[in-house]
Amino acid sequence: MFQLKMEGGIVIEVKGVQQLDQLEKVVEYEAKRQHGLLVISKKIQEKDWKFTNEDKKDITELFSKCKSKIIQNAIKKNQKILAVSFKNMAGMFGFSPYEGIRLGKEVAELVRFFGIGGVFHSDELPNYGIEESDLEKLKKFAEIKENDAFLILASPQEKMHTIVEQIILRIEHIRDKGIPIDTRLATQSGETKFLRPRPGAARMYPETDIPPIIITKEELSEAENKIPKSWDDSIKELETKYKINPQLAEQIFDSRYIELFEKIIEDININPTFVASILCSSITNLERSGLDPNLLKNQEIFKLFQLLEEGKIAKESIEIIFENIMAGKSKTVEQAIKNTSIQSVNEDDLEKIIGDIVENNNEIIKNQKERAIGPLMGIVMKELRGKASGETINNILLKNIKKKIENMT
Repeated sequence: MFQLKMEGGIVIEVKGVQQLDQLEKVVEYEAKRQHGLLVISKKIQEKDWKFTNEDKKDITELFSKCKSKIIQNAIKKNQKILAVSFKNMAGMFGFSPYEGIRLGKEVAELVRFFGIGGVFHSDELPNYGIEESDLEKLKKFAEIKENDAFLILASPQEKMHTIVEQIILRIEHIRDKGIPIDTRLATQSGETKFLRPRPGAARMYPETDIPPIIITKEELSEAENKIPKSWDDSIKELETKYKINPQLAEQIFDSRYIELFEKIIEDININPTFVASILCSSITNLERSGLDPNLLKNQEIFKLFQLLEEGKIAKESIEIIFENIMAGKSKTVEQAIKNTSIQSVNEDDLEKIIGDIVENNNEIIKNQKERAIGPLMGIVMKELRGKASGETINNILLKNIKKKIENMT
């Protein structure tokens, strides 16, 4: 959790930032959102808008034959369909100072807080099964004019008054002050979404409508036994248990892969330092290259280490397989192996492939002797990248070069 304040903005509390490189995106998005809301605020002030109770109409019966699945599902649940009009506000819900920053989006996030799936606004209709004929009936029934905007909500009747009241308060706040005081949640894409209102001074006092909850000594004792280890203790335990250095222990503990790491080490006979390095460094480096780590599922990572232990793939193929999956070219390890033509090559085949390459490059060996291993290694790796370990390839290549040099003298 952290708090941030933009110039001209207010302090916003953001929760759920899991990675440092996500932080930059969140700050950039929140800066655009806050500035965008200030721009929207000025435009609303020009609209001469004021809400009255006459601006909300029950349209449940009017929309009873509407083809929208959302509307029909709500009616089947005995929910009410309400239209709320906004005089002189045409175009304001869809107005977007920056991509993805709209008054309509702010309202939609707010209603989800009350357990409502969403809200339709006039700037996105007709759509979602709501047809032009439905809108014509609505405008006539609610006396909505061309320069007016409106919202359509579906909600249980007992919630409707509160939801409409909160929508109006929020739009009035944006108009008068610009930016609502929220606690927001960071998303994986680096945006933020409404989580709840920020606590006010009244939250410092007990809630009078909620009875006190008595906690017994037994419950306290049980809770004490479940207190998790401190950060430092957890890192130290990882260092000792898996014999990894402090930096790597901290990286894996702070990553999304800590549980997967422990499962791999528990079930597969493989070096913990190597596994932690792959999970913390290789995947992160590919992510920084613009690839999507969310496409790489834990079961596929686990499967890949199983194949490595069984000798069916080489260590050098891991990053190639990850890259293929994270780029969206494959969904599974098996598909990635097929799509990248990676398959472990046995030593006999390695000897033949490398021997042929050495035979075809006499001139390089004649001129550079053992130093020919540099340029020849590049040629070999084009043929065998990911199909055998670099150490094995290097040893076989050097052996063949020395043998070739001996035959030349």
